[in-house]
Amino acid sequence: MSNKVNKNVLRAGTITAGTALMLLMSSPAFALTRDDGDDPGPGLSVIETLGLYVALPIVLFLVIAGLVMVGDKSPKQAGSKG
Repeated sequence: MSNKVNKNVLRAGTITAGTALMLLMSSPAFALTRDDGDDPGPGLSVIETLGLYVALPIVLFLVIAGLVMVGDKSPKQAGSKG
């Protein structure tokens, strides 16, 4: 193998190992123990969860898309001459 291929293989292996390590370190298993001073609030209801994670992103998307369309209105061309 050429030197360039070896460098690419080494780089890919390093990225893969680093990514795997980060995934393992952020595993939910580490969240099972409670920290001192940890005081979680009440959980969300089904309606609150749907509103927060479904309705709110859709509304934000529509608002942003509407603002883009309003800001992007270009004057209509009278007709194309060919």
